[in-house]
Amino acid sequence: MEWIAVSIGIGLLVSLLFTEAFGLNVGGMIVPGYLALYVDRPLTILLTLVAALATWGCVHAINHWAILFGRRRVVITMVIGFAIAATMRSITVPIESAVSDSPMSGMTVVGFVIPGLIALWIGRSGLVQTVSPLIVATSLVRLVLILFSIEALT
Repeated sequence: MEWIAVSIGIGLLVSLLFTEAFGLNVGGMIVPGYLALYVDRPLTILLTLVAALATWGCVHAINHWAILFGRRRVVITMVIGFAIAATMRSITVPIESAVSDSPMSGMTVVGFVIPGLIALWIGRSGLVQTVSPLIVATSLVRLVLILFSIEALT
């Protein structure tokens, strides 16, 4: 089995545990599993959170002049998150390939839908109530990966 699939599976279980046992949302069921793979690259996680905040800000601004709720809000959030992630990736990847010793080397956004999922939950639950459990759940998934020696070799 691939380590990405294992990480996402463990992330799903941890997300379910946090939701059912503590009533906490972790920014989407698959998010802790994906972020756990990037714990060794904190700038990548930070850039992903910046993309999520930018996505949330755009959706919040759109919400002032358009009616966004239900599926429409989810789709708009995911599309904006995708666009912001793709834009940030197009900026960071050329920097990485041009200057391999740069501090931005290896820094990118995690996935294309992850910022949108985080932004969706920030809009529903609030920033602190989403990011705090997300950090703990991501750390727990990474710990399980390390304990069972499933951690990906990078």
